[in-house]
Amino acid sequence: MFRLAITLAVSLALTGGAAAQVVSRTPPPAISTEPALDKTYPARLEVAHVPTGGVKVNGIVLVASGPGPHPTVVLFHGLPGNERNLDLAQAIRRAGWNVLAANYRGSWGSPGSYRFAQDLDDAKAFLAFVRDPANAKAYGFDPKRIALVGHSLGGWVTAQTAAADPDLVGSVMISSGDMGLMGTLAKVNPKAAAHFMDDSRESLADVTGETMAAELAPHAQDWSLSAVAPRLVNRRLLVLYSNDFVKAHSEGLIASLKAAGGTQFLTAYEDTDHSWNDKRLVLESLVINYLQSLPTKP
Repeated sequence: MFRLAITLAVSLALTGGAAAQVVSRTPPPAISTEPALDKTYPARLEVAHVPTGGVKVNGIVLVASGPGPHPTVVLFHGLPGNERNLDLAQAIRRAGWNVLAANYRGSWGSPGSYRFAQDLDDAKAFLAFVRDPANAKAYGFDPKRIALVGHSLGGWVTAQTAAADPDLVGSVMISSGDMGLMGTLAKVNPKAAAHFMDDSRESLADVTGETMAAELAPHAQDWSLSAVAPRLVNRRLLVLYSNDFVKAHSEGLIASLKAAGGTQFLTAYEDTDHSWNDKRLVLESLVINYLQSLPTKP
C-alpha cells in the first residue's frame, strides 16, 4: 500500500526531464574549516520560542560568529521531520549565516495541533520573528538578507512562502514534496493517501492518516507546485532534487517554471535518496555556494 501511494503520487506529476547542473559542487571553506574564534561575538546556539497562532513554538537559532548583522536562513523541516538537516545548518553557520530552525505547531513538542495549512502560517511567523527589530538586535539577524531552505514538505512550504514574499534574497528547495499532488491522491485513492500519511506522522499531534488526507484533498489544485510556479518566476530559487519517490514532483515544478517563463531559478540533480544520506557534503556545498552567490539585498 505504501508503494502504491508513492507510485500514484508520482504518476500524477508533470515530468519535465532532468535539468542541467548549474550550481557548483566545489566544497566551500565552510565544509571543512572552522571560522576564527571571536571572543566578543562567539558562535552560539540560542533557544527561541516563536509566536504563531496564539502559541509559542519551539526553535533554535544558530548564531554565526562575529558582530553581525548576519544574513539569515529560515530552515523548514519535512513531514514529520526525522531528517532535521542540522548538519547543513551548522555548515551554513560556518559560512557566516545565522539559521533559525523551528518546529511547526503540533510537531516535535511544539504546542498546538498539526495542520498543513498552519505550516504556511507558521512560516510567515518565523519570518516575522527574524524581521522583528528586537530579535534582529538580540540574535544579529540581518532582516534585509533572509533566505529560505526547506526539505521535503519544507520545500513545499518554501515554494508557497517565497511566492508570497518578494523581500527574500533567495530560496532553496531540497527534494520537495508536492502537497497538491498528495491532495489529488487523497481524492483519487483516500485509503492509499491515509496509509501514506500514517507512515509520516510520528511526532505530529492530534492527527490521523485519515484527517491529514482529508485536509489535503480540497487543496489538490491550489497547493500544487504547478499552481504556484507562475508566482515564482521572478524569485531567486534553487531546486535541488534526487533519485527518490518525489523526483517527478521537482521535475514537474521545473517544467512549470520554464513554461511560465521563469529566469531566476537554478537546478541541480543528485543520484541519491530522499535525505541525501550519502551526499551530505555535496548538499552542503550546493546550498552554501548558492547562498553565497545571492545579492546583499532582495
